[in-house]
Amino acid sequence: MRLSSSHKQFLLRATQQYANKVQLAEEYLAQRSLSVEEASIFHLGVVDEPLPGHEQYKGRLSRPYITPSGVVDIRFRSMHGEDPKYMGLIGAKTTMFNTQACFVADKYICVTEGEFDCIIMSVKTLHPTIGIPGANNWKSHYTRILDDFDIVIVLADGDAAGQEFGKKISRELPNVNIISMPEGEDVNSIVTKLGSNWIDERIRECIAN
Repeated sequence: MRLSSSHKQFLLRATQQYANKVQLAEEYLAQRSLSVEEASIFHLGVVDEPLPGHEQYKGRLSRPYITPSGVVDIRFRSMHGEDPKYMGLIGAKTTMFNTQACFVADKYICVTEGEFDCIIMSVKTLHPTIGIPGANNWKSHYTRILDDFDIVIVLADGDAAGQEFGKKISRELPNVNIISMPEGEDVNSIVTKLGSNWIDERIRECIAN
């Protein structure tokens, strides 16, 4: 279903308003190895003064999904342990995060499970990366989008769901390399603990073969 022009304008307004308050998330972002400046590249924000219909997201981190056609979705994450951890807009369709990477990537592209890992890859490394919001949210049409790349590198979380995420994509595409994070880790935690070199070295091995 296509978004109406008015709906897109509302999502753009919300993105801009919440992004203006991203400094309120400085402490939380620092725990995830992100600066306010890095978060601003992806227009992350904080729902300080909710727009109509967004009252339930107050105090949460906003993560807009921006495509060449504009803002198509916004997702919200708790920053202080509130339940549920993740919230989305009612009726919103699941889509790829950071689709712009598909237009700038050349021979290979990386895939992460979740927006934060994608953001970390994008600001801490030079590797073009898209994010899928959850291991169960792979869509069949993503296969057509990624089929043109020589190599698709899946950065799988170090748990059962992450392993299944990698296997699912490898069943959909013939050109998949899976880089599994150590048990209990994800891209964000590995970069925080070990720096980006751990991932860089493994990606270079994939694209050299």
